[in-house]
Amino acid sequence: MVGALTDVRYALEQDEIVPCFQPLIELNTGRLAGFEVLARWQHSEHGPILPENFISLAEQHELIGQLMRQLLRRAFLSAPILGKTLTLAVNVSATQWRDLRLPGQIRAKAERVGFPLEQLTIEITESALLDNLERAKAISAELKTMGCRLALDDFGTGYSSLRHLQELPLDELKIDRSFVGSMTDKRQSRKIVAAIVGLGQSLGLVTVAEGVETEEQAEMLLCLGCEMGQGWLFGRPVLADKLPGIVAQFPRTVAKTKSAPGDGWAVSSLEALPTQRLAQLQAIYDGAPVGLCFLDRNLRYVSLNKRLADMNGAPVAAHLGRKVEEMLPEWFPNYQPYLLRALNGESITDVEIFRQATRPGETDHTALASYEPAWDEADEVIGVSVAVMDITQRKEAQKALSDLQDSNALQQHAAEFNHQVPWIMDADGNSIQVSSLWVPASRLSGAKKRNLGWLEALHEDDLGPVMKTMREALRTGKPIDIQYRVQDIDGEWKWMRSRGSPRYGVSGEIVRWYGTVEDIDKPSREMEAAHRN
Repeated sequence: MVGALTDVRYALEQDEIVPCFQPLIELNTGRLAGFEVLARWQHSEHGPILPENFISLAEQHELIGQLMRQLLRRAFLSAPILGKTLTLAVNVSATQWRDLRLPGQIRAKAERVGFPLEQLTIEITESALLDNLERAKAISAELKTMGCRLALDDFGTGYSSLRHLQELPLDELKIDRSFVGSMTDKRQSRKIVAAIVGLGQSLGLVTVAEGVETEEQAEMLLCLGCEMGQGWLFGRPVLADKLPGIVAQFPRTVAKTKSAPGDGWAVSSLEALPTQRLAQLQAIYDGAPVGLCFLDRNLRYVSLNKRLADMNGAPVAAHLGRKVEEMLPEWFPNYQPYLLRALNGESITDVEIFRQATRPGETDHTALASYEPAWDEADEVIGVSVAVMDITQRKEAQKALSDLQDSNALQQHAAEFNHQVPWIMDADGNSIQVSSLWVPASRLSGAKKRNLGWLEALHEDDLGPVMKTMREALRTGKPIDIQYRVQDIDGEWKWMRSRGSPRYGVSGEIVRWYGTVEDIDKPSREMEAAHRN
């Protein structure tokens, strides 16, 4: 140990412990934001010595102040390369946060070489705050007055993190590399990172992820809303003489397989929403002209707006935490297939659902529903977003318009053939509207005249030929012209002639058949009598 301590002292005397600079990157833009200053020992005999092998020795033997001052002096000399926008971040040892002279020492080094303290970030480890938080607050306040920014390093690995956020004038939160390194494999780590990002955003703090080594990690951090990153993906620590080359490489685009925030990607996951953004989204949610809700994987209501709650006939609070099956037991079987498909990743839109009234005072409703899977940052479906639009009035208006069109068509036929009875069939041959003039010509009830019930009035010898002609017309669209006998109210068989033509829709399909039926019994009998004579 004595030999090692002697080596550390000698290294400081010979200026062998030098600053290295690791890039700090804006994840959203790929822009270089600055560098973190890291101590590296270039041993004359043994080569590079890792920081963990000499920092603790320097702290134990009160050499850490001297080490930091040497690092700062050499780091501040890089100011011309940094320009007026790039920053430097320096991690201050826990033992130095007990020394009230720390701010003055930093200011003296900066002023000596003309480095602007507005471009300096001081990183505090949580362990540095355990001994004397009040003294740390005093030192932090003075550093802020000098213009420095403050970052809480290795957030989430200490003990009193939330209190530190409340007590200190922080600007940044640094997410520990242990969470970042495992976030693509462990759901727990991913959710912790999401929570830290959301907490930082809620408090107005910049979040910086340490130890970013893969494109997948960078993409995940980006979609969570993390602003800054550092790690081997963006560059390893380099000596000062390499800085001009590093600066020249940027900006560069952070690779993304998904859309970036500017392209419509929501930068915060549902589990990491800052208060301000949550309030904005809630206003949009509540003001939407459609019913909206979010269901978790167990189909429980996580959130919904008042419009959907009113559609379901219960207050918003009554829905939260309860399953759709509990709230809408009579209709759940209709919704379940679509919800399960959405949970499997399928996007389902424009599903028309008819809800018949089941309680006193209710009315029938028709709705148009969409079911969208919600994905988390690891492409796992975490729930379903449901949008429901009440189209009851629209359907009623469409039906009224259709009825009006059909009525107008009947009136037109009646005007053209005032001695004939007009009729309307659907595309499948079902009679959907017959004039009251038909009634005395047949013994069928009004209900029987609709759909295919009118065929019951035909003479049994005419039924086969009529059906054959009708099937051919419905298949080909050829005009209908058929003759058949029906029984009148006196029980007599009378000859009738029915003619009609199809009406086509926008896409070329048959939507209606319009025609007339006339009594041809008297002319037929006269013609038969003439032939006999």
